[in-house]
This record gives sequence, C-alpha cells and structure tokens, in this order.
Amino acid sequence: MNNKLVLFKALSDETRLKIIEFLLGGEKCVCEIVPHTKRKQSTISIQLSKMESWGILKTRREGKNIHYRIANDKIIKLLSVI
Repeated sequence: MNNKLVLFKALSDETRLKIIEFLLGGEKCVCEIVPHTKRKQSTISIQLSKMESWGILKTRREGKNIHYRIANDKIIKLLSVI
C-alpha cells in the first residue's frame, strides 16, 4: 500500500490520531498513552500494533514496558503543518 495512503488512513481514525498527536511530544510508554486517549488498553494496543506494522511507529522495550515513537520525521513535519 502507498505510504501516503497508509498515513492518511491512520490519521482518519480518532483514536490513532490522538495517539500520534500525543507522540509528537516524544516517546511514550503505553501506560502514558492509555490515560491520555481515555480508551481501554486493549483498544490502544490494537491501534499501536497496526501503526507499527504500517511503519508509522517504532518501539523500544524497557523491562516490561514498551515505548512508542513516531518512526519518521516527515510525519512530524506533516502534522505540524496541518
């Protein structure tokens, strides 16, 4: 699938958009993302997994915690424009 199409598909979902906007502030643990979005952890985990598989997010494991960050500076630049 086209990279631009994947990004816009991710941004079209309210939960994914909230996650991405939150991650503009830098890398966050799932335990920080869940309260920010006011969604169930299972919902957030599903959305994070999708965005990671699409190449939008990258992960880093620290002990039991998984930290997420935006994978590409172009995504950050695009979001700062809109």
